[in-house]
Amino acid sequence: MKYERRMVLALMILVCVGGLNFCQSQSQGGAAQTKAAYGGAGKILIPHKSWPCGMAGGIPVPERGVPVFEANLKLDQAYGVGKTQYGQRDVFVVQGGTVSGEKINGSVMPGGLDFQLSFSNGGMEIEQIFVLKTGDGKYIYLRIAGTAADRSDVRMVPDFEAPNASDYNWLNTGKYAGRRVVDLAAKTMKISVYDVSSVATAPDATNSVQVNKPADIQDQPWDYRKATAEEKRGDQLISENVTLGASQSVGATKKGNRNIIPITGGTLSGKITGKVLSGGADYQNLSNPPTIDARYLWQTSDGEVIIVRNAGAFGLLAPAFEVRLDSKYAWLNKGVYLSSNPGMGSGGVGLTFFESKQ
Repeated sequence: MKYERRMVLALMILVCVGGLNFCQSQSQGGAAQTKAAYGGAGKILIPHKSWPCGMAGGIPVPERGVPVFEANLKLDQAYGVGKTQYGQRDVFVVQGGTVSGEKINGSVMPGGLDFQLSFSNGGMEIEQIFVLKTGDGKYIYLRIAGTAADRSDVRMVPDFEAPNASDYNWLNTGKYAGRRVVDLAAKTMKISVYDVSSVATAPDATNSVQVNKPADIQDQPWDYRKATAEEKRGDQLISENVTLGASQSVGATKKGNRNIIPITGGTLSGKITGKVLSGGADYQNLSNPPTIDARYLWQTSDGEVIIVRNAGAFGLLAPAFEVRLDSKYAWLNKGVYLSSNPGMGSGGVGLTFFESKQ
């Protein structure tokens, strides 16, 4: 009997080793069953109230709209930040790419950022910031909010700032939804955008699915913190020298006069030492009063990746940070900070960060 059991076990091993395709198909079938259990792929997706994505009433199935363009991107870097106060954070830095569509063709500029949050319940929230350059030399600022109730059904809502006085100003007023597909093995990302202005969106209990978030995480902000004139600088914490690329002027758009200055690197000193990573930019709005919105990454001397956002009007810059919860730098997540205005630096600009005190 023992011999027979050993023979049966050996035969089972041979079947799984020799019949690998069968084992894989069974695994894929299981994945398909998981997706089928989700059941929301053909329904309206209702974003979480804290991350409305520009379509709080519901994001339709993007493919039911009219194709606008497809962007094929090459990833430069993928950083696993870790579990932060907002969820499991990953950041992708774009090396560049192409845009092709019936009414727009061009390229995606290097340094674009994709901020991805994954939740323990299978949901996701995504923010992307890209700069497009059309074939005739116009820059377009593109900020995208995305979400998913299940990772098999990620939907994106693009918001364009195209020059008002250009052939692309139609992007400023449309209603768009899209898809994002990331292939980390190939280091590629594909974004497909559709015009969904004619797609009906009337969610009810039977035709919609709701994005939910675990109760133990904070809601991530869409806008930057606004410092007040009453805040005073406390202890000096960190100084940075940031190197910059050539300006990319979008010009007058639906949200003001947009100018973008790419961030290409830099150094850190003070309570944190390390470097400024290449990627991101200062997405300036030169309307009155002019504001900056710098989105970029630090890497500490011991390898931690920290997300940085330094934004506001000049004289009222308020930096905010995101780093993994079990990092020795996690104190950055909880503090309230102020920043100096950008000044002359070594090959770029210099800034100093302070604790804020009322």
